[in-house]
Amino acid sequence: MDYTHLEEVLNKYAKYVVQQAKSNLTKAGKGAGKLYESIEYTLETESEIFLLDFLMENYGIYVDEGVRGANPSLINAGVQKAPMSRFSYKSKMPPMQVLANWAKAKNIRFRNAKGQYAKGSNRSMGFALQRSIFAQGIKPSYFFSKPFNKGLYDLSETMLEAFALDIEDAIILGQKK
Repeated sequence: MDYTHLEEVLNKYAKYVVQQAKSNLTKAGKGAGKLYESIEYTLETESEIFLLDFLMENYGIYVDEGVRGANPSLINAGVQKAPMSRFSYKSKMPPMQVLANWAKAKNIRFRNAKGQYAKGSNRSMGFALQRSIFAQGIKPSYFFSKPFNKGLYDLSETMLEAFALDIEDAIILGQKK
């Protein structure tokens, strides 16, 4: 039997999820990066089985779900940014040099109580960011989860209608399984 309607519905769903995930990253100021460029899907059909895979950089799951901090009390007025995340920092801290390079690229510098720039190197900024992220974690963005779940909500009914159309086409055309 030919499942063209069902395949069309799955492609439409996957395109929606990819487009919305990329849009969410752009709105969060994270568009035009490796993660943004890596989001895609593949749909494979094997006889009567459909395999829909969403692909992205490995760290995308951490950006989506966030990471629980090891101990927010290590930072003054620290809060847990992702208390419900399945991922957490335990003993290993995020890479300091990557954070130092990021701070340099974004021109992030220390400030004093008056809001004026204070002394401190990019390396020391990297250490401060490393400690803060380790203690408090990374806030979830749900850039992928929200469109995935929203599209999934409507998918079951749409798939049922498409499947019915495929069966109807098979009956009308007299196809065998």
